[in-house]
Amino acid sequence: MKRITLNNILIPIILTMTINTLAQAAERLPVIPPSQYTEEQKKAAEEFLATRKVPVFGPFEPLMHSPQVMSQARAMGDYLRYQSALGTTLSELVILITAREWSQDYEWYVHHPIALKAGIKPEVTAAIADGRRPTGMTDDEEIVYDFSMELHKNKRVSDRSYERAEKRFGKKGIVDLTGINAYYTLLAMQMNVAQYQIPKDGKKLVRFPE
Repeated sequence: MKRITLNNILIPIILTMTINTLAQAAERLPVIPPSQYTEEQKKAAEEFLATRKVPVFGPFEPLMHSPQVMSQARAMGDYLRYQSALGTTLSELVILITAREWSQDYEWYVHHPIALKAGIKPEVTAAIADGRRPTGMTDDEEIVYDFSMELHKNKRVSDRSYERAEKRFGKKGIVDLTGINAYYTLLAMQMNVAQYQIPKDGKKLVRFPE
């Protein structure tokens, strides 16, 4: 499975966003200018920069209103995003599924190009965006898709889907797969609550009927 590095994909996206972020920030949990950080926020931001090699961005900006939560979320993401038992490609598929289920525009905006770069087929991502079950998935993608969709839709996972995932990825993989779904749900929830905006060049996901 391919490993996608932060430096060659995410940094250009972050730089593009930074230009527009403060102007577009939602009123609910507005982006805090670094010059206005408290000592606790400064420490959290410094740790973020040291670990991620970029300043605080995206979902971590509204989280900065509670810097300890932000730091804990960042630490969990360090593992789930880059070191999980699923590998980067399948992780990106899970992230897109989660972004679609929560209609989280920013999460999709950032991870859609990364998923394509990682090897997820455009027709697979297009189907997810439309709310359709993709065709032409690999066996591993089907296992991850079924597990994740059941978890989001049914709040449970069937024995069949669990057993397929455990046979392929092991118990550690089950925990990591569940964790990725949960982690990106957390970020999606935070951004939806904050009404966090995507850059001007971003395209919003179509909203599903209630």
